[in-house]
Amino acid sequence: MIPFIDLAAQKKRLGPRIDAAIAKVLAHGAFVMGPEVRELEARLAAFCGARLALSCANGTDALALPLMAWDIGPGDAIFCPSFTFAATPEVAPWVGAEPVFVDIRPDTYTIDPDHLEAAIEAVQVEGRLRPRVVIAVDLFGQPADYPRLLEICRRHGLKLIADSAQGFGCTLNGRHPIAWADVVTTSFFPAKPLGAYGDGGAVLINDPDLWERMDSLRVHGKATPSDGMIPGHDPKYLNARVGMNSRLDTIQAAILLEKLAIFEEEIVARQIVADRYGEGLGEVCLRTPSVIPGGQSTWAQYVVEHRDRDGLAAHLKAAEVPTAIYYPVPMHRQKPYAHYPQGPGGLPVSEAKARQVIALPMHAYLKPKVQDDVIEAVRGFNG
Repeated sequence: MIPFIDLAAQKKRLGPRIDAAIAKVLAHGAFVMGPEVRELEARLAAFCGARLALSCANGTDALALPLMAWDIGPGDAIFCPSFTFAATPEVAPWVGAEPVFVDIRPDTYTIDPDHLEAAIEAVQVEGRLRPRVVIAVDLFGQPADYPRLLEICRRHGLKLIADSAQGFGCTLNGRHPIAWADVVTTSFFPAKPLGAYGDGGAVLINDPDLWERMDSLRVHGKATPSDGMIPGHDPKYLNARVGMNSRLDTIQAAILLEKLAIFEEEIVARQIVADRYGEGLGEVCLRTPSVIPGGQSTWAQYVVEHRDRDGLAAHLKAAEVPTAIYYPVPMHRQKPYAHYPQGPGGLPVSEAKARQVIALPMHAYLKPKVQDDVIEAVRGFNG
């Protein structure tokens, strides 16, 4: 069976280094927020050109932390795409706000700036909600149109979050999303391009005051220097706000440090795989991926479109080629989210793509011979 994501191949390359990193943590015993966590935060920030990074327990908490730090709550609107994983919209009701669903561009699957602006203006006219935040998603690994999004957010006074759970490491004209976004969030779920061996997440920030507030929130609202701490007492027992428990395990940080050291090489390798797919499948699929001009994707997934998507999926399963569907039902069509607002005219692109997309095996260690087998299996479908 062909692996959909071959974590074992990466482990084979990094095995001794990861084993040594884990052994070091076991020896010093600082299993939560140990020295490797601080080192990882510094290296993540440096990698993306951010001033600071804040690790946390998972990518969903990474989205929630800035919302909590900005006091987003009841009566506030958070604009986000519907063609995404549930984590993107679910943080809105966590803080008492409402997601407002926006359609995507048909070529890149990222949030459509024109529909976003129409949605913001519609919410302003209705007057029930206050527009506060936009969450753009670097879907399948590529950056959203951040220059346009930043211009819209500045004009309307909104915060901009780059949900880079799938896209950590992506760039636009050589710059990471933190060049435009107020914060960038990511996930270290094992299947991500930069994945741990468990859960984890991070927020990239340029604002030290925001970092300090989120640092408090991730440790149960602990006191910060700005809150006025009592000398001689652990600040985690002096609680300045209602927070959460969202700390990164030190072992996961140690693993991520070793993976980050080769991450740029893996992005290059993923691009080579994507190029070979594009050459082999361009004639037989309804659409192969398009990347925004000037963009570099990390290729979290390689997603094609096919008129008979379900037939192709069955054909590939019979050929022992694994596939996945991201996403079979847009969030605005799912029961917990169906009552939330949508941008004017609905989300026809999101609904059409949900019927056509299918993801093929993609990772940095996909050998050409194996990839050729995948390509031939797709080309052999006559549906």
